[in-house]
Amino acid sequence: MRNICMTVSYNGASYHGFQTQPQKITIQQQLEQALYQLTFEEIKVTASGRTDAGVHARGQVFNFQTGSQIPIERWCMAMNSRLPDDIVIWDARVVPDDFHARRSAKRKTYRYTMRCGKYPNLFKQHTEFHHPTPLDTTAMQDALSCFVGEHDFTSFCSSRSSAESHVRTIYEARLECEPAESHLQSYAIHIYLTGSGFLYNMVRIIVGTLIEVGEGKRSPSSIRDVLTAKDRALAGPTAMAHGLMLWEVFYEKDALNA
Repeated sequence: MRNICMTVSYNGASYHGFQTQPQKITIQQQLEQALYQLTFEEIKVTASGRTDAGVHARGQVFNFQTGSQIPIERWCMAMNSRLPDDIVIWDARVVPDDFHARRSAKRKTYRYTMRCGKYPNLFKQHTEFHHPTPLDTTAMQDALSCFVGEHDFTSFCSSRSSAESHVRTIYEARLECEPAESHLQSYAIHIYLTGSGFLYNMVRIIVGTLIEVGEGKRSPSSIRDVLTAKDRALAGPTAMAHGLMLWEVFYEKDALNA
């Protein structure tokens, strides 16, 4: 048996999230179906984490055990030929037997993208949230800095969270603006959050709160008070799912070397 680790990108618009659900089409279901077609083995994959319905991934990581002896360099093409066009595997490697895509992960980066201005970009509507009025990006970046460090993120997670602890560490939080597209009179804003882990809806609630800062509805410094309060009602709304993307998952080098 080999432990194989893969990295996959997907457009989540047509899926009910990553994790298998009864009577619903999910990313995990598509991956396991492709694996069965390739190996004739009933394989269950383990992902670095779940993504919700409509959320995308640039670098989702998953692993699985297989007795197949297909050479590792052929796995990506073999899987992609059996997957829908909106799911693409672009890395495959044999990893140590104790590698676990979720437990071995050291940090993750999520990116949230919104288009700020008059018109949306027709060709990116499934991956950008459109905000038609201007936002104060300087104030939003100031607010982002309040999230860096170890905090209890109770105020910034769904009440449906089942996590035993809401304490998480954010290592980096930054905002980038792309040049304006003159014909659309709008530009893209990317918000990157890198942390030890994320709670249910945590990134989307942070973004929803940042939008209120950008609109002038709350001050950047108020974020610290919201964190301290540990009260979901004091944070902003949950931003739309389609602007969110799992950007990258980080592991120790030794964890990936078989």
